[in-house]
Amino acid sequence: MRLFSLPRLGLVAFALLGAGACSNALNYADPAGPRYTGHFAGIDADPALRIVTFNIKFSREIDRAIELFQKNHDLQNPDIIALQEMNNAGVDRIARALGMNYVYYPSAFHPQASGDFGNALLVKGTIESDHKVLLPHTSRFQHLLRAAVSADVVVDGIRMRAYSVHLETPFQITASQRRDQARVILDDAAGYRGPVVIAGDFNSRDVVGDVFGRAGFQWVTRDAGHTISLFSWDHVFVRGLTLKAPPRRGIVLNNNGASDHLPVWAEMLPQGAIVPVVTSP
Repeated sequence: MRLFSLPRLGLVAFALLGAGACSNALNYADPAGPRYTGHFAGIDADPALRIVTFNIKFSREIDRAIELFQKNHDLQNPDIIALQEMNNAGVDRIARALGMNYVYYPSAFHPQASGDFGNALLVKGTIESDHKVLLPHTSRFQHLLRAAVSADVVVDGIRMRAYSVHLETPFQITASQRRDQARVILDDAAGYRGPVVIAGDFNSRDVVGDVFGRAGFQWVTRDAGHTISLFSWDHVFVRGLTLKAPPRRGIVLNNNGASDHLPVWAEMLPQGAIVPVVTSP
């Protein structure tokens, strides 16, 4: 008799849940939208760049998520937050509560969420431009389209590009197809000359970790541990930034009941001679 490992049993359980909810998604294949923005950011005096990624399942527990951001020391005063599985109402409420600007692009109307489903970037700084990155390979059962959100931002006086990412799940597409999704994001970032942050729920660990590493990205959260059930799927990759010394990064183990995922965070500093943005008086 063949025994399954615990991670494999977890994947089987996720697959059964996914197969049981097979209504087709209504995809938003227009790269220009829908697009939502909000502007609530104040002034941030901390030179360290605090990055957080959090998948808030179907935006169901926004009050709990806000309370978590406000009370947990490791999540307080973030500079960039990458959110996944969001609707616009949830993004807007979090941005208002934390005093951050945001851009949000849903990729589809999700039948299980009974609403829009997509990624957002929240920034304590200026969002100079943004765009939606359509990803290949819709899901096997619901034909759901995935998209990353990209924004060129100025944070702590440094101009950089950030991405909020949510790749498709292991039982909906193959590992090779997930690599394809990762490569589309890397191709989008390849021409950008400044620092880049790519954070989110990759529904994978080593498969995408290798792809990003080969592209010259530092895997900041490689040893962070489990972020959902038995899996380590939520991560931060950077280029042109370095970990603050001593290194500060980790997982918030008590997520206040806000999601099935755990928030992941890291504190970064500019790498090398990056010229700060100077504004005219």
